[in-house]
Amino acid sequence: MKFPLILYGLDRLLKHTARKHAAFRARLKEKDLVAQIKVMDDSQGRTFFFEGGKVRSKRGIHPSPDVTLAFKTAALGARLMMPPLDFAAQVDAQKTFSLTMEGPDELTYWLAQTIMQTQTAGLRFGTDLGHGLTRYTNMTNNGPLFVHVKDGRIVRVTPMEFGADDAEPWSVEARGRTFTPPRKTTAHPHALNHKSMIYSPDRLLYPLKRVDFDPNGARNPENRGISGYEPIGWEEAFDLVAGEIKRVKRERGPGAMAYSYCAHHTWGNVGYKTSAALRFMNLVGCTEVYPNPDSWEGWHWGAQHHWGQTMRVGQSETYGTVEDLLQNAEMIVHWSSNPESTGSSYNAYEGTVRRLWARELGIRQVHIDPYFNDTAALMGGKWLAPRPTTSPAMALAIAHVWITEDLYDRDYVAERTHGFEAWKAHILGEEDGVPKTPEWQEAETSVAARDVRALAREWGSKRTYLAAGAWGNGHGGAGRNATGVQWARAMVCLIAMQGLGKPGVNMGNLQWGTPVDFNFYFPGYIEGGISGDVKKSGLALTLYHRMPQLPTVNIVTQKIPRLKLPEAILEGAAEGYIWHGASIENQFEKFSYPKPGYPPVAMLYRYGCSYLGTVGDNNRFARMYRSPKLEFVVNQSIWNEGEARFADVILPACTNFERHDISEWANPGAYIHHAYQQLNHRVIMFQHKCIEPLGESRSDYEIFLGLAKRLGLGLLYSEGMSELDWVKRQFDASDLPTVTNWKDFIRKGYYVVPPEKEK
Repeated sequence: MKFPLILYGLDRLLKHTARKHAAFRARLKEKDLVAQIKVMDDSQGRTFFFEGGKVRSKRGIHPSPDVTLAFKTAALGARLMMPPLDFAAQVDAQKTFSLTMEGPDELTYWLAQTIMQTQTAGLRFGTDLGHGLTRYTNMTNNGPLFVHVKDGRIVRVTPMEFGADDAEPWSVEARGRTFTPPRKTTAHPHALNHKSMIYSPDRLLYPLKRVDFDPNGARNPENRGISGYEPIGWEEAFDLVAGEIKRVKRERGPGAMAYSYCAHHTWGNVGYKTSAALRFMNLVGCTEVYPNPDSWEGWHWGAQHHWGQTMRVGQSETYGTVEDLLQNAEMIVHWSSNPESTGSSYNAYEGTVRRLWARELGIRQVHIDPYFNDTAALMGGKWLAPRPTTSPAMALAIAHVWITEDLYDRDYVAERTHGFEAWKAHILGEEDGVPKTPEWQEAETSVAARDVRALAREWGSKRTYLAAGAWGNGHGGAGRNATGVQWARAMVCLIAMQGLGKPGVNMGNLQWGTPVDFNFYFPGYIEGGISGDVKKSGLALTLYHRMPQLPTVNIVTQKIPRLKLPEAILEGAAEGYIWHGASIENQFEKFSYPKPGYPPVAMLYRYGCSYLGTVGDNNRFARMYRSPKLEFVVNQSIWNEGEARFADVILPACTNFERHDISEWANPGAYIHHAYQQLNHRVIMFQHKCIEPLGESRSDYEIFLGLAKRLGLGLLYSEGMSELDWVKRQFDASDLPTVTNWKDFIRKGYYVVPPEKEK
């Protein structure tokens, strides 16, 4: 009798929710349909009638319902429908066809969402500040923000200042002093600029079609980037894009559609490229435009081979380095390292206060950079300016001084490194007859030999931190230029010669290494969000067993290297190398386009921000877009910028301030594990939908869902979930329920993870 009682209870719940909440009453007016919920053998069931905004039900089996939700047994139905929902059991039942849902995608999703909204109707978001002002929270790529909204419009955004009930920060004792970071967050200027970005005149507000593009007639690809656009409705846009996806797959086969995405996207675990977008592309199947590791080119391709392992894709570990540097280091050498400007990969100005502490302690700071950068200006110290791309020569010259003047750690090198004799022979010129002296490097770098020799001597006689690249432990910097591989390799060799890991000797610039709690679990964005993908994301590491979901996989294995996309389309061939952090050997895995058995690409789905301004000879991309070999181009963007203007159809996405999401500051997860040690405080954020989407823009999730419905994949894509439902599943999968509850969390908007006790 439990199953019939639950179905009767659902009838009462729907009616109660409608009486209590106007928004739910409005939802019931959207559809008229007959829904059957039953046991597969028709032994038990209840029919629900949705008509004119009202709902009624009766026991029994209907002969021809619009939607049917069926369970293998009554016991299973009772188990799966009893709150709180067991998503692991639901996923298992769907995979074994013990739970089925039949009917048009539009109606099945509507019914699933109507049932789910009985759990979310009436939720309160944000903090009422009085006078019509509500404070919301949101996360950007460069810091969390308080967002103040009045009359449906954002009036200001600010960094966060913590309240009395938030966790106290950690402290570090060094040289007789105690250092404690302030109880607030920082934000980069481009984070604080989000209000103007949201209301920018360049926002895409309506679906657009190129005026001289006719999918059933002349397509005029030569006019991409030239001809104008006309607004169309979402129904036409979805029909057109979904129709083109089906056409190219039907006429040419799997892989005829290419999917190209940018390096990053607006923040949020559900709406991110490795979440909502990856799930859709896996279900559809596509040729991936394969990215390059542009954030750490030299470190991935070069430094990894000197570390001898793949942790942090060529960068060093950073745990405990804030405390060690402040307590033990005597000098910091910032080499192509400007964290005050370029080190803020997610962390804004969190490290600034720590570098100021180092200055207060009298720790000497040296800066090697072609220009007098922001960090040098703020921190002071000696500045050496090599010509761009010549830093490897200076590094070899420093090593020459250390070897010839016995200023390196012989015991460490002998006991903890391999291959030093080959390195030494190269430095001393035994192999090519050219000793790599300070005088030798002067002609290339323009830095005086005496200055390089003086630096080498001081460095070799002091406990020194090498701050290489933006984060100090790698990432960016000179690793992105033409000699970046050699520079990154040389940095590893230099720190090895000085005894990496001894007190006061390591890599870092106080940008990473804070003593935050590493055990409190919250998923990073690379852990896949809702993607269901265990290959292209870190879902399998921790999240999947905490938040089971229907798995997805892109069965198309053809790839195109991102930087050679124009050559692939225009010339019909391109080659590249795989990059990921699984092993060093993967660097030698070559791939070619086209791949045997797959068709050439005829359609391009471009998603996210533009990279036209970050690639060499970008006119190649303009020529590619105007080629008749690309029969259809769709672009899903927030702003009318770059490549959006080369599309046949433009789908306007909203910003992360116009949708619900959840995330943690500076937490990519996976290949940048524990990246929140950049911060002074771990801050986990509910990203409020602060305002309604401008114009007719929609969230990426809603856009992909709309297309999925046209392709018969709506229920599979969504699992019956809205964006907010997926956010709740992420919340439940984390450690947040052990310290706060859902309703409090979405009202306040954030949680500060307390640091561990010093012991």
